[in-house]
Amino acid sequence: MNLEEAKAALAGGSDILDVKNPREGSLGANFPWAIREVVELAGGAVPVSATIGDLQYKPGTASLAALGAAYAGADYIKAGLLGIHTSLQASEMLVNIVRAVKDFDSRKRVVAAAYSDHGRVGSIDPAILPEVAAYAGADVIMVDTAMKDGRSTFEFMTEEELEAFIRAGRDQGLDVAIAGNIGFQHMDLLMRLDPDIIGIRGMVCGGDRQASIRQDLVEKAREAMLAAP
Repeated sequence: MNLEEAKAALAGGSDILDVKNPREGSLGANFPWAIREVVELAGGAVPVSATIGDLQYKPGTASLAALGAAYAGADYIKAGLLGIHTSLQASEMLVNIVRAVKDFDSRKRVVAAAYSDHGRVGSIDPAILPEVAAYAGADVIMVDTAMKDGRSTFEFMTEEELEAFIRAGRDQGLDVAIAGNIGFQHMDLLMRLDPDIIGIRGMVCGGDRQASIRQDLVEKAREAMLAAP
């Protein structure tokens, strides 16, 4: 959320610093200057990710937001497809987001995010995301929870469904991220799934994602990942 949290995450051993604003939603967007500050702090030691919101079907608005995050210095630009109801809508959103980012800097990576609890928020099924994201030229697909009420991704998608999501993404040449109220109790399952990226804000805020990131919990999370079979 801010520079102090970024310092704690970096000191704790985070591999990616993810700039967001939880007060604006699951993938709530932060301000351009907040992104710039974290990029300056990271100094190239680790990549910086930035969310651009839980988006409605407004491709132009989304593309401008994506360009803004890219211009502010983010290496990963993450778009949540919350108000997207069909694969055609998802395709139009992502094609334009990718173009906005890659025209500015082809080295930057676009993350397309769907929601494990899509059934209760009316958004697209994550199962359609790998093909659509690959068609659009995105680099990473992600599953998260839209509603932050303590229920995790693992309550909405089975291990088999998540395995299929990861496999489909990799078959399309995409990296795959898993997030959504992940806790220390999920570590063994996560290591079995073996995604490329794990989002852990709630875990390293002591279970309250509105609280601040704690360096000791980032260190504990890293140790748990290394210790898992």
